[in-house]
Amino acid sequence: MSTPVAKGAQFEEMAGRFLIHHNMQLIERNFRSHRGEIDLVMLDGDCLVFVEVRYRRYTRFGSAAESVTENKQAKVILAANHFLQSHKQWTGYACRFDVVAINGHGTIDWIKDAFQPV
Repeated sequence: MSTPVAKGAQFEEMAGRFLIHHNMQLIERNFRSHRGEIDLVMLDGDCLVFVEVRYRRYTRFGSAAESVTENKQAKVILAANHFLQSHKQWTGYACRFDVVAINGHGTIDWIKDAFQPV
């Protein structure tokens, strides 16, 4: 039986491969700061993309995408600001926030520009 951390890493790996297959470049995996965590930082052309990966085996409590609450969005945005402050080479790039939602059957739903900083 896999631990939740191992399962999370497995789905983040799946999401990363999916995005690379769609011509994105992996910049960093699991960026952590005191402000939050970013699962994947990717480059899509000249746009830096902060990706939240979510998995839900069942949807009775909502879909994987629906589990990215406003509170979680705020944490990802704060972590992205910290990433940009600590990685000056990316400060001139346009940024967006995507969600990669994976359901119990392994189907991937890629939501580009899923949320915006307020």
